[in-house]
Amino acid sequence: MNDTANATPHAVDSGEESWDMMIEPRAGWFELHLSDLWRYRDLLWMFVRRDFVAVYKQTILGPLWFFIQPLLITLVFTVIFSGVAKLPTDGAPPLLFYLAGTTPWNYFATCLTKTSTTFKDNANLFGKVYFPRLVTPLSIVISTLIQFVIQFATLVIALGWYLAKGAELHPNFAGILLGTPLLILMLGAQGLGFGIIISALTTKYRDLAFVVGFGVQLAMYATPVVYPLSMVSEKYRAWLELNPMTAIIEAFRAFYLGAGTFSWSMLGWSAGVTATVLLIGIVIFNRVEKTFMDTV
Repeated sequence: MNDTANATPHAVDSGEESWDMMIEPRAGWFELHLSDLWRYRDLLWMFVRRDFVAVYKQTILGPLWFFIQPLLITLVFTVIFSGVAKLPTDGAPPLLFYLAGTTPWNYFATCLTKTSTTFKDNANLFGKVYFPRLVTPLSIVISTLIQFVIQFATLVIALGWYLAKGAELHPNFAGILLGTPLLILMLGAQGLGFGIIISALTTKYRDLAFVVGFGVQLAMYATPVVYPLSMVSEKYRAWLELNPMTAIIEAFRAFYLGAGTFSWSMLGWSAGVTATVLLIGIVIFNRVEKTFMDTV
């Protein structure tokens, strides 16, 4: 079957034969046919289950790694950046400060790195059968969201423990209830958008595959994950605020810890960049899927 085709339901009556589906090529840049994602939702959930189960299927501790990894990273950051480097944490307990930064960052980074290899990892499958190719990176974002929820529970438990001890924390419960779904949506959308752009570009420019790993690590230090935005001088703060992840990380800390430099204008900028990146990513992804088998 031609990989460049798109399946759309038609009722075509041609004498004795009746067709349930017609395969048609995509012509325009913005013929995205996103409704196909809903029609193939069963396949989407099958991929989600596959992605989630396969990660730790043959490990001894299994899903416990979802708790162990963020805790180990947080403890290392606490020792190095708070204990050794003496970086401030905006008055929040260091453990909570770093946990509130690494939890959302890990979700974004995982979405980006895993979706950035979509075409390369699924070339054999894409060449054999038709289905909306966007199902594959979307399933990664959803399965990674399940991991994020498990890790996010660690942050909530730690926050409850510190509050029970009488720590000077001022969580914004209205912000938590109303803002958390928005922040999670923006994290997933950014990771998906940047990831599928890179995936589409790496079909021709393989060098990008080598850049993604250390590029994400460098991006973390250009985002206030291990330091507060408040400690950055005015000379460089404006540049950091252009980073769409900055507002999300600061919003997490403001909502859950009552710490951080947060403003709705920053979050609005981040939301605008997120929507733009996601739209560009989907358009490029759908365009490249027509010819990627010739280059992968």
